[in-house]
Amino acid sequence: MKTFEEYMKLPYKLEIIPDTEESGFVASYPELPGCITCGKTVAEVVANAEDAKKAWLTAAIEDNIEIADPETADSYSGQFKLRLPKTLHKILAEDSKKEGVSMNQYCVYLLAKNSEKEHISIAKKQSVLV
Repeated sequence: MKTFEEYMKLPYKLEIIPDTEESGFVASYPELPGCITCGKTVAEVVANAEDAKKAWLTAAIEDNIEIADPETADSYSGQFKLRLPKTLHKILAEDSKKEGVSMNQYCVYLLAKNSEKEHISIAKKQSVLV
């Protein structure tokens, strides 16, 4: 088991979402179940989240509760299989050929482009709520 200081240095993912009912924000660490807090401003919720993480880790260490390490990109292989309808496969193969890249590279480009659009769309929706 790591020390408290070692756990505090790990890059746990902090999620912050608007709390429309209370006109503030809710923060949580998904890899630390139940570690959640709130605040009126983003700065306040970030500070509260750090305090909540300290309290959560302290309690988990004292009670000998297993603490998960944060997930990293190393946790993923970068590969997955995907079955496509033949017509879509044909379209993707033809489009990638026109672009002069492999179908794999072309599909990665399309997925990344769509993912970026989705993240921007979500960020815009959240900023409207703030």
